This record gives sequence, structure tokens and C-alpha cells, in this order.
Amino acid sequence: MQDFHGTTILSVRRGAAVAMGGDGQVTLGNVVVKHTARKVRRLYQDRVLAGFAGATADAFTLFERFEARLEKHQGNLMRSAVELAKEWRTDRVLRRLEAMLAVSDPECSLIITGNGDVLEPELGLVAIGSGGPYAQAAARALLEHTALAPAEIVARALMIAGDLCIYTNQNHTIESLG
Repeated sequence: MQDFHGTTILSVRRGAAVAMGGDGQVTLGNVVVKHTARKVRRLYQDRVLAGFAGATADAFTLFERFEARLEKHQGNLMRSAVELAKEWRTDRVLRRLEAMLAVSDPECSLIITGNGDVLEPELGLVAIGSGGPYAQAAARALLEHTALAPAEIVARALMIAGDLCIYTNQNHTIESLG
């Protein structure tokens, strides 16, 4: 799986409650050009959370394509993700996009890649981007050893990732469902 530098996206679930958050830092090479980007969005009648890592223009293209799939399949997250991944892998233009998507709804959390992968990580923890492994480790510890709500776990884990990853800042966007 390709590792994208410049972001951290994390999704945590506990039962039907799910939260997704991302940092706000955008870099161009080794220079920070923006601190307040919104990399996490609500899609399909505010019932699906989606976050991206990678090139911004590519991510917006994927958001649009994914939202169209959600509309076509009445919000069925898994089917929409598989259809997007198939299109992404086979379309000559889409194949060149450099981004990954993390998507969640009350039933499942997925990672969608340009390689045609639709992955459902264990424990309902999704983490992508350069700070993803730090956030995932922190979230797993908090999930297993506290009773914190998913949004609070995401907030704390993103703070830890921001302290460790030079491509992640402390300006967070966090969205919750359930």
C-alpha cells in the first residue's frame, strides 16, 4: 500500500458510534503552505464520513466519484467502495490519481486505494497518511483501555500523532456519527 506524506486521517468505532478526524496541514515539499485544510467530510445525506490522504485535487475527484456511487447504491458503503475501487483501477485517468480514501458509516469502516483494494481493518480502526500508524497505535491503546467515546479517542490520538509526525499538525477536523 502506498504511503502518502502530509496528513493523518483516523477513524475509530465503538459499536454503532464512529468518528473520523484529520489534521489540517498541507505541505509542498518540506514547506507548510496551509494549516487549516478540511480533509474529512460528510457525504450522502450526512450518513457517511470520508477522509483523504494524498494530492488534494485527486482527493476531490475521488470524493465526487465516491459520492456519485453512494447515490447510485442508496448509501450502501461497501458496494459503493467496491465500485469506486474497480473504476479507479481500470480507468486510465483515475489510475493516475495519487490519493487514498478512508470511509466510515455506522456499520463499517474501509480504506479504498487506487490499486483496487477495499480493506476493512480489524477493530474498526482506519488510519491513513504519514501520521496514520502513530494515530492508529494511540487509538488502539485508548480503545482497548478506556471507555472514551470514538470522537474523544480520535482527538487524543491525532494529538499524539501530531507530536510525532512532522507532516501532521494540531489543527483537527473531527466528525461523528451515531
